[in-house]
Amino acid sequence: MKTAIVILNWNGKKLLEQFLPSVIEFSSKEAEVYVADNASTDDSINFIKQHYPSVKIVQNTTNGGYAKGYNDALQHIKADIYCLVNSDIEVTKNWLTPILKTFKEEENSAIIQPKILDFKNKTKFEYAGAAGGYIDAFGYPYCRGRLFDTLETDQNQFDDTTDIFWASGACLFIRSSVFHKLQGFDEDYFAHQEEIDLCWHAQNKGFDIKYVGTSTVYHVGGATLETLNPRKTFLNFRNSLLTLLKNVPTRTVALVIFSRLVLDGIAGIKFLFGLKPLHTWAIVKAHFSFYKNFFKFLKKRKQLNKKKNYFLHTSVIWQYFALGRKKFEELK
Repeated sequence: MKTAIVILNWNGKKLLEQFLPSVIEFSSKEAEVYVADNASTDDSINFIKQHYPSVKIVQNTTNGGYAKGYNDALQHIKADIYCLVNSDIEVTKNWLTPILKTFKEEENSAIIQPKILDFKNKTKFEYAGAAGGYIDAFGYPYCRGRLFDTLETDQNQFDDTTDIFWASGACLFIRSSVFHKLQGFDEDYFAHQEEIDLCWHAQNKGFDIKYVGTSTVYHVGGATLETLNPRKTFLNFRNSLLTLLKNVPTRTVALVIFSRLVLDGIAGIKFLFGLKPLHTWAIVKAHFSFYKNFFKFLKKRKQLNKKKNYFLHTSVIWQYFALGRKKFEELK
């Protein structure tokens, strides 16, 4: 089973200096390591060529973000398994073994995520993925080990292998045959939540998404686009709405989207009272962009012949903010 680890890079020389060594040390015997460069203008490529000549480089002609960056690069990489790794990920010894074993034993498993812990506090789960993702009744993504901004301490409670709804794009393994069958990521996302759309699409085709908790990586998070950046707020709010429009089953799509628009408005007011007006404006712009792209994504929706019902029949917002349930196992 030929495996390619593909690190997407854009002006990330400092991150490559810090994190590329662990990938090479703990992966090069089992996989080929690639850097897919999104038209960087720093010295990233020269650094790799000089210090890590064994790393293969795929140079994209433009910075198309996460979605287009990987779509373009993976056209040039031949492997059975693609491992898409953020440039701010530190891997651990034997991290590949349990995941490749799962692929070999479970033929219907198309996408797998390892345990993702916080690089800055290695006892805590990390925001982007934690122990595997799910979606609630209003389409809000959340994770085992992470509800909104509350991160659980890793006490081996999620060392299992289990089905999940979505795998984090920070470290995502996918069969190459499935990736190309699904025609890759939706490039209209640019970045953020395109992995949720891809996982939803994969499940519509009958594939399984898995979490393997015996494989661990550490993620810095926000290294390429900080959490407090209004651009990130814009992308998350817009792309969440577009994902729901594209994928939610017909009988509930109108209710779910209307509810999200209202809840987004409440979030905007909260940002305003929190003296973060740029984030409020980012939500407003996200809604206008959603309306602008409405018919384009409605057409994409019609092209999906099946839409998996994702529902956890509860609201994570209600349980978290109203009932004070801060851990995954407390959800009812």
